[in-house]
Amino acid sequence: MLFFHPMDFLIIIAFLLSLWAQFRVKSTFGRWSEVRAASGMTGYEAARRMLDRNGLHDVPVEPVPGSLSDHYDPLARVVRLSEPVYYESSISAISVACHEVGHAIQHHQSYPMLVMRHRMFPVVRIASGAAPLLLILGFVFHFTNLIGLGIIFFSAAVAFQLVTLPVEFNASSRARDLMVAEGFITRDEERGVAKVLNAAALTYVAAALIAMLELLKYIMIFTNNNRD
Repeated sequence: MLFFHPMDFLIIIAFLLSLWAQFRVKSTFGRWSEVRAASGMTGYEAARRMLDRNGLHDVPVEPVPGSLSDHYDPLARVVRLSEPVYYESSISAISVACHEVGHAIQHHQSYPMLVMRHRMFPVVRIASGAAPLLLILGFVFHFTNLIGLGIIFFSAAVAFQLVTLPVEFNASSRARDLMVAEGFITRDEERGVAKVLNAAALTYVAAALIAMLELLKYIMIFTNNNRD
């Protein structure tokens, strides 16, 4: 029952959705990378201006190797953009750059969900590593206490995934509002921005869905074992 369960059918569907979401991110990013922004701004210029407009003059913007390796580092307080985003002037580049700045603004304003996510991270890092081992040992050797503990640890990882969703959606919302207000993009370019950011958001939704289905599977197995 540990290695095959009726819930696995739904998990497989969710996994396929995740693969499709990753493909969509790459294809959407590639498509709108070919569309030059009317403002002519590069990802770096948009990020720098958006940071400065929000009083974050001390937050640097750095290029990093790779594709779609963009992120905001809350410990170093730096926005890191992949080279295609940093140097290019396209709808994709500006969209991704401003999304990452959205996280920097969240950090600066102590956005509650981001604060919660940061506080959860040290615990979740340990819990997510221990949960699979506890679950496997518990189910193989029929140790109910280990299974229960594994489910609790795995629940922490699922909660982290769920908290991540509003953080990502909020960063995208901030980016879209500021990009239009500051003239980084025109109203006609909003469609492309929405497609790029929505495609990226879908990957987080798919990951959260997989995690929730896996948790439900373990709870169902645990409950059935206790009944037996």
